[in-house]
Amino acid sequence: MRKPTAAPVSRAPRMRRALAAAAVVAVGAGLAACAADPVAEAYQNGTNQGYIPSDFRVKEIPEGERGEPVEWAGVTEDGDELTSDDVAGDVTVVNFWYAACGPCRVEAADLEAVWQEYEGDGVSFVGVNTYDQADTAKAFAEQWGVTYPSLIDIDDGRAKLAFAGATSIAATPTTLVLDTEGRIAAVLIGQLEGASILSTLVADTLAESA
Repeated sequence: MRKPTAAPVSRAPRMRRALAAAAVVAVGAGLAACAADPVAEAYQNGTNQGYIPSDFRVKEIPEGERGEPVEWAGVTEDGDELTSDDVAGDVTVVNFWYAACGPCRVEAADLEAVWQEYEGDGVSFVGVNTYDQADTAKAFAEQWGVTYPSLIDIDDGRAKLAFAGATSIAATPTTLVLDTEGRIAAVLIGQLEGASILSTLVADTLAESA
């Protein structure tokens, strides 16, 4: 993965404006804790089907309050092994999705727009497809113009369970922003309400290591 060539500028004021405009409601403090949640339980029981709705919510986690780095691994839709080691040192956006999830389709363009904005600036994007096989994930990516890789997690659930051990993932889609140490810096629950909030969170997380 390519590293940033210039120190990004902090966009904290713009973050506040974006959050206010979107009427974002902060997630409860328990989100950052390790806790059982219905998605993780369903995944472990092999019953992870159907969209789990949620109003859009955002929680930013201050640097001093973040947990341990999440170590994750999986195989992409192209059959390539991809692990947290491969994106070490990058700010990494992880999006949990599956093809039949309507909100996942709607937010695909926003995720791709932010990926295109920061590609080459020390940022990685990784999808975690929790329900589909590789051919379905590939068809989704082609239809909705997604160019970053996704882990096909239905068979062994390695990636999903790794992240579920670090934060509650109670809705699909859920998007995480990881800092350069691999710690969860922000949690976005539900369908993205535009690209600007995610873009600002990525910029702010990049700025921490400038």
